[in-house]
Order: sequence, then C-alpha cells, then structure tokens
Amino acid sequence: MPVSIKDNICIEGSKTTCASKVLENFIAPYTSTVISKLNSEDAIIIGKTNLDEFAMGLSTEFSAYGPSRNPWNTDYVPGGSSGGSGVSVSANECIASLGSDTGGSIRNPASFCSVVGLKPTYGLVSRYGLVSYANSIEQIGPMTKTVKDSAFLLNIISGIDSNDNTTVDNKNQDYLNNIDAGINGKKIGIVTEMTNPDGLTTDVLDATNDAIKTFEKIGANCEQVSLEMVRYAVAAYYTITSTEAGSNLARYDNIRYGYEFDSSGFEFNSYISQARSEFGPEVIRRMILGGFVPSAGHAGKYFSKALKVKSKLITEINHVFEKFDFLISPTVPIQPFKFGEKINDPVSFMMVDFNTVTANLTGIPAISVPYKITNGLPIGIQIMANRLEEHSLLQAAYALEKTVDLPEVLV
Repeated sequence: MPVSIKDNICIEGSKTTCASKVLENFIAPYTSTVISKLNSEDAIIIGKTNLDEFAMGLSTEFSAYGPSRNPWNTDYVPGGSSGGSGVSVSANECIASLGSDTGGSIRNPASFCSVVGLKPTYGLVSRYGLVSYANSIEQIGPMTKTVKDSAFLLNIISGIDSNDNTTVDNKNQDYLNNIDAGINGKKIGIVTEMTNPDGLTTDVLDATNDAIKTFEKIGANCEQVSLEMVRYAVAAYYTITSTEAGSNLARYDNIRYGYEFDSSGFEFNSYISQARSEFGPEVIRRMILGGFVPSAGHAGKYFSKALKVKSKLITEINHVFEKFDFLISPTVPIQPFKFGEKINDPVSFMMVDFNTVTANLTGIPAISVPYKITNGLPIGIQIMANRLEEHSLLQAAYALEKTVDLPEVLV
C-alpha cells in the first residue's frame, strides 16, 4: 500500500518540518508508533505531505514552503491543515495518507478534495511521534480513496501503545468485518445547528438534504436533533487549542528546538525573540491568544468557560447518543474557496471549522464521505458516532458511499 505521511509525524532519520522555517533542518530522532505499525505491514511510504504550519490552519495557505493546490481546481484551496495529504490521495499519487485532526484537519481537506477522511475516537490511535499542537483533542487518522481503505488502515494503526498513556484498547476489532451490514433501522440525528450555520451555502445545503433522503431510502430513520452547545464550540475550541499550543510552542527557543542562526553577541531575550521571528502569521496569532487566555486575571474569563462548554457539550453528546446511532451534517458549510479569499478575515476563517470541532472537543469519531461535485468542486457529508463505535460508523459511511458515483479528478 503506497502511503503518504503528513509532515508533523516523525520518521527516524527523515526531516519533520511541520511546514515551518523553525524546523527546516530538523531530523526526527525516533519513529512514531503509527509509522512503526505501517512498516510492520510492509506499507510503502512514498513521502511527506504539506500542511499549515504546525497544523494551525484549514487551507494549507500557512505553510512556510508554499500552499498545496486543490486538484479539482488549482485556483482553490485543498483544505487543511492536512491539505497535502488530501491532495496526494485525490490526485492519485497514493491510495492513502495519514493526517492529524485537531479541529477538522482530516475531514476538512477530505471534503474539499473528495476523499474519505476519518478522525478516530480520541485515544484509539497512538499520538506518539506526532508533533503536538493541542494534546487533549488531536488525533491521527487515515485519508483514503474509499471507506474500506480507511477501515483497513485503521485496523493497522489503532490500539494500545505503552508510549502514549491516552491510548485505549481497540479490543482486536476488525473494522472491515461485516462493513456491508447496512444501516436499516438505524436512527440518525440531523444536527440542526450544523445544517444552518452562518455561511452555509445553498449548494452544500442541497447536498445535505439529498444525503438525508438517501439515508432514508436505504433504511435509516432520520430526524432533527438540537445540540445547543454547538454554537459555542468554535470559541471554546480556539480558546483551548491556542492555550495548549502556546505551551507546546515554547520549546522552539533555538536551544531545545528551532531555527539555526548566528547567536554570537545576542542577549538572551533578543535570542528568544529572534527564534520566534521565524514563525508564520497564523502561528503567531495563536501564540498571542494562547499567552493571553491563561494569563493572570483572564483565565477565569476565558479558559475556564471554554472548559465548561467542552464539558456541557460532552454531556449533550452522551444524551443524544442514548437515542441516536449516528449524527450527520455537512462536513464543511462551504465548498473550497479561492486562495486569499479568507486569509485576512480570521473570524470567517475560523467559522469554516463550525461543523467539525464538536467531534474533537467530545472525543467522538467522525468521518467525511465524498457526496457531490457541484460546479466542479467537491462536497462531503460528515457522519459522527459514539466513542469507540468506529465499526458501526464505517458501516454507515460505506452504506452512503455505495449510493454515489463520483468522477475521478482529472490531473
């Protein structure tokens, strides 16, 4: 199996740049668990893929080495932060890629590039060897051509790892087993807040309504369900992740890690300032936010409230899954946008994550399945399930996938 790897996942002896000038010459001293597992199955790793710097972004415009381009139309972004992974699979350079998903960074480019993107349950896949952005919610997962390929890859990379204490037992699940069981009689909740967010386009809404009808035709029972805390999820997500990122990025001080330059004659503070000057604009923006939020006098105003939102959202999700087997929504409220269209509007940029961050904050699995090509650009449908219900989630995704017949990208 030819596989590409997002360049924030370590492979011993190879560069791991995280698409940052800060790590331009960093050679990984060890191999991540997911790579070791791929190697044990004789996977062929064809190379590393581009991303937004330190996985902070959703368009791959924030790579220090230039953007990746959407193979469906190179004037448009491929999504992010795992944009290079999405492009490599969509453009038939490989049949699978490993990405990381902190707030939608697998599912967003999967939707934008018309591939399958799976964010597993938090802890199902080891994060050992992943360069951390936000430890409490990020997860490695597969991006593939088909749902079956995602199930196959999940069989390989999931499970307990002694190097990552957050990992959970996959109980020797075979995610390919009975994947064609269908969803007859299953209950699907249509998340009201995710089907009418600000910025939702008519084409995406039409595709979502069509997907709902498709689910009903193949035997599912669909009805609306409200998750009231979803409206606060983006704010909570950026508050929590920026705070964790601020801590994680502190190590790039040119002493432990960082960009090499002539430090002779530098005062210590000037030395640190020079080190930080190599970060890109989006990373700097999140570092500033991450320094402000937990500071004295502000932690109670912002960070504590964000954690309360996360807790209440988990409670809501637990309650909803007592009634429903799955939740569905558009993966992203919009189709791919042109380069530069949102880069100077941070709020609009952040709201692209509206439908995806809930799965990260609550730790549940979610998958994006290609569903439509409208005006030459892809639209994906997101399916979510309860924690550790990847087996049934993949069954639902496969059932939907079988109903569509999408063209291949022409490259």
